[in-house]
Amino acid sequence: MTSAFIRRLTLTNFRSYHAAQVSLERAGPVVLIGANGAGKTNLIEAISLLTPGRGLRRATMDELAFSEGDGAWAVSADIEGMLGLSTLGTGIDPPTQENAAPSRKCRVDRETAGSAAAFADHLRVVWLTPAMDPLFNGPASERRRFLDRLVLAVDAQHSSRVSALERSLRSRNRLLEEAHSDPHWLDAIEHETAEVAVAVAAARAETVNRLSGALSAAREQASAFPDAEIALEGWMEKLLPSHSAREIEDRYRSLLKDNRARDAAAGRTLDGPHLSDFAVSHAGKGIPASEASTGEQKALLIRLVLAHARLIKEMTGFAPLLLLDEVVAHLDPERRAALYDALTALGAQVWMTGADPAAFGDIVGRAQVFEVRNGCVEPAAVKFH
Repeated sequence: MTSAFIRRLTLTNFRSYHAAQVSLERAGPVVLIGANGAGKTNLIEAISLLTPGRGLRRATMDELAFSEGDGAWAVSADIEGMLGLSTLGTGIDPPTQENAAPSRKCRVDRETAGSAAAFADHLRVVWLTPAMDPLFNGPASERRRFLDRLVLAVDAQHSSRVSALERSLRSRNRLLEEAHSDPHWLDAIEHETAEVAVAVAAARAETVNRLSGALSAAREQASAFPDAEIALEGWMEKLLPSHSAREIEDRYRSLLKDNRARDAAAGRTLDGPHLSDFAVSHAGKGIPASEASTGEQKALLIRLVLAHARLIKEMTGFAPLLLLDEVVAHLDPERRAALYDALTALGAQVWMTGADPAAFGDIVGRAQVFEVRNGCVEPAAVKFH
């Protein structure tokens, strides 16, 4: 077995679902058909929570609860994963007067897990949603978040390092706001900031290097999608191949110390990997992705996601789950067929959503198809031609 897949997915008081269950016979494509607003994205969002992080919408825990419930919700899946058969579950208890904001609970085989990072031992998940469409024209922060998601799929500890860097930078900014901040406290927080900053930059750089290799290796595959070139833009990332982590940490500490007055005036730290950019280019045309057409940008995103999925399979021996929300709606027939062929070659369990059954005509014979309607998920009885 070279692909992890869900055998049964169960939702309880999650988003638009009071109770729902989806049973699957095999790995391979899963198609969810339904009108806009039927709950298709809610279903795959539930799957995205069976992985480190906050899921494909980055929702708060209370936003995930069924509107007519008591505030609690649960998602569980019986999977055939990287460690064999197991059950993964996550959710929150009902809010109480003592605990107005319950924390998320995670379980593996009904035993409590320390965090969602434990899920990565069993399952890796990759997704592409319409919210990512403006990625190349939007702010660098969105591209960093996209890249961090790619890193997290191969390194389950990456989100904790990113969170640690954000906390450290906030602590430094607060100290700089004080009229007479203690220089010893600043030295200590900048020491910590430099350590975690280099760790974050190094993890991102390693993933970009690996993904670049995967893109190059697959250059002749899925030729309907433009070849992409990727790079990290930031002084720290450029030093990593030729300098030790300690040297870069020392340089960043000196920079932070020298720039205290400037950063205090700005109210934020103006240098570091929290401002780096993930640059993507259309290799065939030699232009930045931001200058490509809307259709080409979508195709570049698909190329990146396919390469990333292949990289995960190469690193772990198992193809990840893919969640593709409304991806085929705006693809021309050639690219649609190329996507289906690439997904078949990957051998992953891929969940695709769409409102138009006809868009899935080329894959219906290879897929398990479900209709989503009014909080219910049932095997589809729709015609695709």
